[in-house]
Amino acid sequence: MKFCPKCEVKLKKSDAGLQCPKCNYVEGEENKQVKQIEAEEIHSEFNVLAENEGEETLPTINIECEKCGHNEAVWWMLQTRSADEPTTQFYRCTKCRYTWRNYA
Repeated sequence: MKFCPKCEVKLKKSDAGLQCPKCNYVEGEENKQVKQIEAEEIHSEFNVLAENEGEETLPTINIECEKCGHNEAVWWMLQTRSADEPTTQFYRCTKCRYTWRNYA
């Protein structure tokens, strides 16, 4: 026994499948549309900072690069763990572009 998701009336069998006698909802038609929308929405990328994106606007700090030893890097902070944990600080060397993080 299935019910209409719109008006909660019991669905009845028809030529098109299970159909609501009140609002004419047909089971299967809505599901096809929902699946198409979900497939389109699944393709999303989470990219915090692209290769050269926004670095000219990020603040700089005097800190030694772990890889090349250069003393200047850009930095930003992100909440990568739960809300009751401190933010994660990211650093990117302005010379070699090496990126590292600090969990403090």
